[in-house]
Amino acid sequence: MKFAMILAAGEGRRMRPLTDKIPKPLIQVAGKTLLERHIEGLVSAGCTDLVINASYLSDQVVAFCGDGQQWGCRIHLSLEETPLETAGGIRKALALLEEESFAVVNGDVFTDYPLARLTEVELGDDVAHLVMVPNPEHHPSGDFAVSDARVVSGESEKATFSGLSVMSHRLFDGLEHDFAPLRPLFDRAIASGQVSGELWSGVWSDVGTPERLSELEFRLSSNAR
Repeated sequence: MKFAMILAAGEGRRMRPLTDKIPKPLIQVAGKTLLERHIEGLVSAGCTDLVINASYLSDQVVAFCGDGQQWGCRIHLSLEETPLETAGGIRKALALLEEESFAVVNGDVFTDYPLARLTEVELGDDVAHLVMVPNPEHHPSGDFAVSDARVVSGESEKATFSGLSVMSHRLFDGLEHDFAPLRPLFDRAIASGQVSGELWSGVWSDVGTPERLSELEFRLSSNAR
């Protein structure tokens, strides 16, 4: 797997005032932007072509990424005049993602998950593979359950979707609207038994608020001592 997409189009309203002047993926954690961490991780995992979508303050994302040469990859920008939500943004970029399946990374998460594991996923008849994590305090009810390496619905104990995944172009078949969230596509595919998954218990943080960013910085500095 050589293609991957980093989702970087969100406005990051909950991160204000930090995102008043910079897009959320360009916020720094421990001295390095989230976006650069994901680029470096995906390139180290063997991805040669990265698609990055941008909308809010997109000129900053474009200027930061360039053509990817400085990281040893090719970066293709997918610009959205108006944010299209996650599924809409990915569908708009599908023509740039030239492999049937590709890795997807949310631009606002911090993790030590080994991204090379995503590039090794073979979907087969599945349309997605989701990396799940134990539920954080701000999302105690979780999203989906994982059982025998399958993502399932029902009353089983749920975990939280990490924002790391592998997706197939087929996941987006029949999507009728430009603006579309991802959850309904996952629900449909899970109900059809077409989603594999795994539970990751390592370092992970949804850097969604200034408070969570501060907590993450404190945790990382404490671990470095």
